Amino acid sequence: MPTVRKLLEKINIGAGFEGELRYDEPMSLHTTFRVGGPADAWYRPSGDRSVEAMAILLKAARDEGVPVFMLGGGANIVVADRGIRGVVLDTTGWTGCSFTDSSVLVRSGTDVDSAADACAERSLGGLDFLAGMPGTVGGAVWMNARCYGSSVSDVLQETEILDEDFRRVPVPFDPAAFSYKRSPFQDRRVLIVSASFRLLPRSADALREAMRLHRADREAKGHYRLPSAGSSFKNDYAYGKPTGAVVDGLGLRGLRLGGAQVADWHGNIIVNTGNARATDIRGLARLVADRVREAAGLELETEMLYVGDWDEDEA
Repeated sequence: MPTVRKLLEKINIGAGFEGELRYDEPMSLHTTFRVGGPADAWYRPSGDRSVEAMAILLKAARDEGVPVFMLGGGANIVVADRGIRGVVLDTTGWTGCSFTDSSVLVRSGTDVDSAADACAERSLGGLDFLAGMPGTVGGAVWMNARCYGSSVSDVLQETEILDEDFRRVPVPFDPAAFSYKRSPFQDRRVLIVSASFRLLPRSADALREAMRLHRADREAKGHYRLPSAGSSFKNDYAYGKPTGAVVDGLGLRGLRLGGAQVADWHGNIIVNTGNARATDIRGLARLVADRVREAAGLELETEMLYVGDWDEDEA
């Protein structure tokens, strides 16, 4: 902690830039699972100098050997009960959309549901498949988010990043670099600043109806009933059916470990029933994967990312 505090004081974070800075910030306040111990420091820059603040922080942290975790909407992560060492850089203060007739540039901290709404208001389709999904645009690009038969890579044109040398550079879309829930940014230590997407004119009423149906479907599947990360495991289409159906077929709905539970309404959603710890969630995911492997010979891959200060037994 003294090293982290010294670093932030040295670069004048919290005074020289707009934004919020807190020490020992509970990560349970910043994840959809509502679990996770404290970050040594949590910083959310805002205002026109947000990207400059991020670049200065990332460079200084690298020079001082202080780890930085880059946080979006916290929708697909499980933060360790012991928290995160170093600095959590929260991008959700960097938001907004800029439109042309056929595209939109979206800042990375914008939540995807708001971006979809903004496009629909202008009668532009392309991001409507993301309606109701939690998380930010930066996270959706990083994960190559997919739902309702579409992926971010289907409409992505260009991504702007802070690269490994903290330069703000564009990365043109390369279809060969993307696959099912994979993007090239998963293999690099870069920060997604913004992304531009290809859009097509479409009736605003038709877009709103499609988005209403997506949100209603998520509601019916119980995505919002209890804290969760949505789908816990990736779908492997070689299995012949969705992962949820595989888990259901083994009678694993309702399986519990501590405060974590396989939702009793959907086999591919692990939920926090109210008092779950991160270790409960990770342990339950492992237990489900073990049961599926033993009974069906299938290897489930989690969509959830386990981040933070896990000990060897937990990991």
